[in-house]
Amino acid sequence: MSATGEARHVIGIDVGTGSARAGLFDLSGNMLAVARRDISLFREAGAIVEQSSTEIWNVVCAIVREVVASAKVDAATVVGIGFDATCSLVVLGEGGVPLTVGPSGDADRDIIVWMDHRAVEQAERINVLGHEVLRYVGGRISPEMETPKILWLKENRPETFAQAWQFFDLADFLSWKATGDLARSTCTVTCKWTYLAHERRWDPGYFETIGLRELADEGFARIGTRIVEPGTRLGEGLTGDAARAMGLKPGTAVAAGMIDAHAGGIGTVGIGGRPTENLAYVFGTSSCTMTSTNEPVFVPGVWGPYYSAMVPGMWLNEGGQSAAGAAIDQLLSFHPAAAEASQEASERGIALPVLMAEAAAGKVTHLSDAVNLAGDIHVVPEFLGNRAPFADPHARAVIAGLGMERNFDNLVELYVAGLCGIGYGLRQIIETQAQAGAHVGRVVISGGAGQSDLVRQLLADACGKPVVAPRAEEPVLLGSAILGAVASGAFGDMTAAMQALCGISGTYEPASGRVAERHEKRFRAFEQLQTCARAIRTG
Repeated sequence: MSATGEARHVIGIDVGTGSARAGLFDLSGNMLAVARRDISLFREAGAIVEQSSTEIWNVVCAIVREVVASAKVDAATVVGIGFDATCSLVVLGEGGVPLTVGPSGDADRDIIVWMDHRAVEQAERINVLGHEVLRYVGGRISPEMETPKILWLKENRPETFAQAWQFFDLADFLSWKATGDLARSTCTVTCKWTYLAHERRWDPGYFETIGLRELADEGFARIGTRIVEPGTRLGEGLTGDAARAMGLKPGTAVAAGMIDAHAGGIGTVGIGGRPTENLAYVFGTSSCTMTSTNEPVFVPGVWGPYYSAMVPGMWLNEGGQSAAGAAIDQLLSFHPAAAEASQEASERGIALPVLMAEAAAGKVTHLSDAVNLAGDIHVVPEFLGNRAPFADPHARAVIAGLGMERNFDNLVELYVAGLCGIGYGLRQIIETQAQAGAHVGRVVISGGAGQSDLVRQLLADACGKPVVAPRAEEPVLLGSAILGAVASGAFGDMTAAMQALCGISGTYEPASGRVAERHEKRFRAFEQLQTCARAIRTG
């Protein structure tokens, strides 16, 4: 409550790969309403995936108006907003005019989406050069990061590169549109742009070495000269134009934002007040793992260590899987029974993986027994490469053990095998980090693909760690709302806000005995299939 007794609220805005969502929260962490709208994704040959910043901004404004109306609160009680978004590259010309970034020539398509892999060649050339800054991205830069993509633009769209006034990470674009403040978040530029937050500087030598000397010569004016921690209040709050578009008060506090997965981390790792013990696992279209440490830990194949990129004052190691929920969708789509199952799911108004989880749970007495449904099917679900711990964008999926079955039961078996594969990939990340000195005690899960009891228990059994479900229904939205709460002054700092607003709803302990033995056997098969696929590809 404010001094006058009036309730105060904050809004978290999450821009994902296929949709944007807004959640309105009170200052106890209760979500009062949520609004969601789809956003367009444009695909071209050659691993090109693009979006429109104009469309995304209009959708964001619409869902903010909608969530305030749905919550039935006075817009004047909204004291802060926070943004999170995918780590996608927004390219704007002078005055914020969108610039084309691909072969379509469509200026409205001014975003290179995180999952776009057009810059694989540029990333490989950068990695061969072996610059010192690569130590802070796990030793190898990813084509999902921004400097390879900017280098691709320079080499393939030189007019766009020359005309570009600002290159933004999507979260920073949103905070700029809301406030007019060009400040970048420590989270975005440290994790995806090679900013050295622990030294508070860009490394000019890196940009010169890789072929982007122009950015260094300009004093980094096009990628960020003022870098601030997430949750920092920007500008004078919402501008008049942004406030009118959102239906909020001008001057409403706007926070420096975060990458979407990291907002999920903020919404979860504070559980129990022990961030270093909790691995934040955001299980959505892709998956991200966030591990916080007091001192820097260098883990080959795992991004980071990044200083103050998520929890202020702590180091972050970031792993994950380039395709997670998307890998399950892709896997199911291959099966002859998928069309009929999809029709049933559609008639019930649920996603196909949700139907699969229900069916699998209905076939077993205990959720841990679900592994037996996989039979002899084994899946390495690396459809879009291995983000961690191998940092191999060329890795591809392996499916072994398929027969001639075409029925629904076999589709369930394939689904369970795919989930096990996701869990074994998570185990590899956890074990690789532990070998380097970054140990975790439990996995705190968030994201739309990880909401069922079956998924949570299978992941716990497969990775060998307890999986904790947060109290928050939407931890990513809570994370971005926490940013807005801190920017508004409702909490003194991020740590206080996390401790006050994050809680546990349940814990899924890993199985022991025969179930653990079965997972161990399947994990060894998983590793053998990975090794075999790598040998075939490179041999």
